Amino acid sequence: MAASAERQEYERAMELRDQVAALEGLRERQHMDRQKTYNEDIVNYIASDGTVSLMLFNVYKGTLAGKHEYTFDETEEFLEEFLARYYADHEPPEEVILPVPVDDAVAGYLSHLRGGRVRVVVPQRGEKKNLLDLVRKNVEIAFFGDRIKLDELKRRLHLPDLPVAIECFDISHLSGTAMVGSMVRFLWGKPDKRNYRRFAIRTVEGVDDFAAIAEVVRRRYARLQKEGGELPDLILVDGGKGQLAAAVAVLRELGIKVPVAAIAKREEEVFVPGFSQPLPLERHEKASLFLQEIRDEAHRFAIAYHRTLRKKTVAP
Repeated sequence: MAASAERQEYERAMELRDQVAALEGLRERQHMDRQKTYNEDIVNYIASDGTVSLMLFNVYKGTLAGKHEYTFDETEEFLEEFLARYYADHEPPEEVILPVPVDDAVAGYLSHLRGGRVRVVVPQRGEKKNLLDLVRKNVEIAFFGDRIKLDELKRRLHLPDLPVAIECFDISHLSGTAMVGSMVRFLWGKPDKRNYRRFAIRTVEGVDDFAAIAEVVRRRYARLQKEGGELPDLILVDGGKGQLAAAVAVLRELGIKVPVAAIAKREEEVFVPGFSQPLPLERHEKASLFLQEIRDEAHRFAIAYHRTLRKKTVAP
């Protein structure tokens, strides 16, 4: 887990962190409350665009015993309907923790199924509320993790549209030789590897990252224009103000109006056109971590291409 975080592989590290938290957080309760002798189910959900994404955790005497995920259409009484269906096939525990109140008849129905009293509680604070929040966090990660990243990036970069498609450029060279460019594409927050591109630099001699960025950006989008291809929602370049200016100049020359940003190494500063200073974006914020993930993938892809060219050069 620490290795993933150090490499800033945001998606894997965040998912791993929250899955571990779901397990360890509930297991720690066993140590804090060894006298607990009853079982409980914890239910939470997110309803969005007519769809309910729901998780149910089974907790056996303070220890997580099972986790279930469901998606279904949102109706006026979807929670009551879900509980009725679920517990028709599963024995109700002594306690069911919910995020919102339900009809009193639900508790009566569950008690009838169990043959004993079932408490239906809606906690507002304390340990049970923390567990309810934990389940919701898992819903967010499992069902909406990528959308959350995109929403956050749109907000922090003040983008006009959700950055569903993002293309990122990186230049790689070794001691000023065999300069190569790479472009990676992310679609809905995930690598779209079928649409990665590699560029052997043709028009630049020596080390000139600005000119190299200009060349690969021009080649990419001039070709898309010619072929009628779909433009991305955001263009990202590895570098600072110089690389950003080079990319912006080419796009302006081509008449392409797509938001552009640059992310510089070391301090992970993010630059956008029209501002001489980097955005007030902390390097550990979700939006910054997502940009770092994309940039690192572009760099990895460029390095892999560079190594391939070197092997061909030294091959007998």
